[in-house]
Amino acid sequence: MKVEIWSDIVCPFCYVGKKHLELALEQLPFKNEVEVIWRSYMLDPNLPVEGLNKTKKAYLVEDKGYSLEQVEGMMKHLEATGKEIGIDFNHDDLVPVNTLQAHRLTHFAQERGKGNEMEEVLFYAHFTAAENVGVKEVLTRLATSIGLEKAEVETFLASNRELEAIQADIEVAKNLGISGVPFFVLDQKYGVSGAQPVEVFVEALTQAYNEKIEQLKTDDTANSCGIDGCN
Repeated sequence: MKVEIWSDIVCPFCYVGKKHLELALEQLPFKNEVEVIWRSYMLDPNLPVEGLNKTKKAYLVEDKGYSLEQVEGMMKHLEATGKEIGIDFNHDDLVPVNTLQAHRLTHFAQERGKGNEMEEVLFYAHFTAAENVGVKEVLTRLATSIGLEKAEVETFLASNRELEAIQADIEVAKNLGISGVPFFVLDQKYGVSGAQPVEVFVEALTQAYNEKIEQLKTDDTANSCGIDGCN
């Protein structure tokens, strides 16, 4: 069963959602049958690669129109939530950055079976280490830390590969009516919006999986062979 996740590296709730999904999967007997696929979504594609010369708090207030009280309340909530699931949010030092290169690198890593690992180190680098995940030197170091070849990563980042894949993800999100992330699509059938509690993921994944199994049992339209020949 496939779980597709539309996400952006600079979205704190995407990090929380990732952890909640993983905790849910640990409770399910079919966890090894679930394939997680990361899809790109850019919350602010107009940000410069080098990042803004202001804090994340100032960016949310000055550029996104939140009140200071809203931002501080959200950050306190995230810090408390993060501690429960192993995330150390470092809001004071965060710098708003462009995530295009990070999305490209996730596609690259995913093709090599390391999409989840890539997302994890990117989230950690941004939210805990407060690194600029738009800079190629940082991205190269993060990619090699999960076992990708440095020379291959450098060649990839110097190219324009995966730009079309990112745009395709964004177009699909638009067609699906996705207006915020994280957004999870289970088996191309069910949508789960936001960083839902672990128990919600458990219920949704179980329902999608059980229906998938039932479909596999009853679908007599698929190509198959039996004792009397092939259909």
